[in-house]
Amino acid sequence: MRGHVRERGKGNWYAVLSVRDPATGKRKVQWRSLPGCKGKKEAQVECSRLITEIADGSFVVSNQTTLGEWINHWLSIGAPGKKRKAVGAKALERYGQLLRIHVIPSLGNRPLQKLQSTEIDTLYTQLVEKISARTAHHIHITLGSCLRTATRTRKLSRNPMLDVIKVPSPGEADHGIALDADELRALVHGSKASALFPIVAVAAFTGARRGEILALRWQDFDPDAKTLRIERAVEETEELLRIKGPKTERGKRTIEIDDDLVALLLTERERHLRIVAGVPDGVTVDLSLVRLPPDALMFPCPPARGESFSFTKLRSPQDVSNGFKRWARKLGFPKLRLHDLRGTHETLLLDAGVPVHVVAARCGHDPAILLRSYAKRTRKADRSAAGVIGALSRGVLGK
Repeated sequence: MRGHVRERGKGNWYAVLSVRDPATGKRKVQWRSLPGCKGKKEAQVECSRLITEIADGSFVVSNQTTLGEWINHWLSIGAPGKKRKAVGAKALERYGQLLRIHVIPSLGNRPLQKLQSTEIDTLYTQLVEKISARTAHHIHITLGSCLRTATRTRKLSRNPMLDVIKVPSPGEADHGIALDADELRALVHGSKASALFPIVAVAAFTGARRGEILALRWQDFDPDAKTLRIERAVEETEELLRIKGPKTERGKRTIEIDDDLVALLLTERERHLRIVAGVPDGVTVDLSLVRLPPDALMFPCPPARGESFSFTKLRSPQDVSNGFKRWARKLGFPKLRLHDLRGTHETLLLDAGVPVHVVAARCGHDPAILLRSYAKRTRKADRSAAGVIGALSRGVLGK
């Protein structure tokens, strides 16, 4: 490829490129505008850059796509990232909220190829005054992924995110509250009067995620082996409630449970069998021949007034969390979330000396993330460490 520059009208510079057609061997002349060049020297530099980009395949054809149009397209194809895979429905909904609420109103009309890092810096400065640092950081990560895809697909020649001066800090993540053993017993015991009691018990004594618990089916429960099999989770967005795979591949696991939890689940299953057989509580009857539907959920959505009981209707995770918060507040735990029972389970096991890899496997966690979260929320561990050092220093530091 060869080329030179030519001025057409005052200050309007063009690259005149001679390109060989690989099929015929003949050369064709192409004219490409070089906007912004103030003189012949600048035009020659830009022409050289253009030839290099075309030769190495990094050249981006000019178009008028706006940032808002590209964001909507990226979201419509599932917001693929580095692995070029669509994200889950919940994550996609969140990405849409972050970009459509906070980015598109300010920068959505800007041509994608003219977007400058300074404009993104200005946006971040404005956002920090309105939203939390962590939300601003999530916007940065999401917008960065969106623009990386534009660069990878040659809608952009260079990602302006690479030149952003100051990236929003993620701040300190909320790792929740970890109850001690006595507090956990008090919470679970106090929950017995609640309709959420079986869910609270499973969360407290298995460390399973909320969505995983609500997706449990009776076929996942083996009372003889004393195990629960985690294979799926409930995902809730503004538009749908559905079953999906677990959060990660390590999320597929079998959890061993204790005798008391086995007994509690057997009681809950008997209640469901009575519903199938139409037998009220307190009436003695042989339920051994009664069968639940094969996909019957352990904790289906309670029927509304006038509705029949459905064994397969998914329960809203958010409704369960809200109900738990109200009940926990009554029991004297005003800031406790249902998810904190998972952290409590992990913390109590680690404090008791259970190896990290065992706890991680039981809870479907990455060991490194588990340790990082544990270090942020534990209280007993630091006291235990201080006690060990105290025993070593006793009689040494005094006179």
